[in-house]
Amino acid sequence: MAEYILETRGLGISFGGLKAAQDVNLKIRPGQLYGLIGPNGAGKTTIFNLLTGVYRPTTGSFLLDGEDLTGLKQEAINHKGIARTFQNIRLFNNMSVIRNVLVGLHNQPEYKCSPFSSMFRLPRHFETEQKMRDRAKELLRIFDLEEERNNLSCNLPYGKQRKLEIARALATNPKLLLLDEPAAGMNPHETEELMRTIRYLRDNFGVTILLIEHDLKFVTGLCDEVTVLNFGTVLAQGQVTEALNDPEVIKAYIGG
Repeated sequence: MAEYILETRGLGISFGGLKAAQDVNLKIRPGQLYGLIGPNGAGKTTIFNLLTGVYRPTTGSFLLDGEDLTGLKQEAINHKGIARTFQNIRLFNNMSVIRNVLVGLHNQPEYKCSPFSSMFRLPRHFETEQKMRDRAKELLRIFDLEEERNNLSCNLPYGKQRKLEIARALATNPKLLLLDEPAAGMNPHETEELMRTIRYLRDNFGVTILLIEHDLKFVTGLCDEVTVLNFGTVLAQGQVTEALNDPEVIKAYIGG
């Protein structure tokens, strides 16, 4: 295993003459809870889009567990071990809660079944289907969603939809989980519960978590280290309190 689960080297992208991100260097160790923060328009989601193949970098590269994934397509990057959630929830609204999670499990080799077995409904097909449902229910249980598994995802309250999206991402068995504003729109009770769940995922699933979040109380209560972006460039990096007390970071957040 490489020293860093994620390493970006001079990562950047330009749209025409606009440098949306430039010279971003991240080094995240296995098992870390790491924050990517900054004011609106700082380039945080752009970095997520680069790491998941939505955008192709115009400069630099990124490595997952020592393997260079720069330029791979979204599906290939997911297969390598990076999964994400979105700032705006993207569930399959007209599918049940459990089927949303089953979609993520189809990515896993242990649940592959030959077309022949599926076509002729052989025992192997039903065994695989049952194993997938058992795993999906196990993931839903972590997020207290098992009792809602047969409901349409669009009928879940907002906070539970957020949790379902994380459960679906986790179903792809990622090494690195990218959470884009996971606490957005949640009340204080839901936010505290989500913090406990994220710690549980890190401690029990061995997944490293990189998150974008505007709630600085959430970040300071959860993250080991942060990188602060502003206008696509790195302002500060390191321990959370140290980075947030940097004069340039304070200036970026409150003006001056």
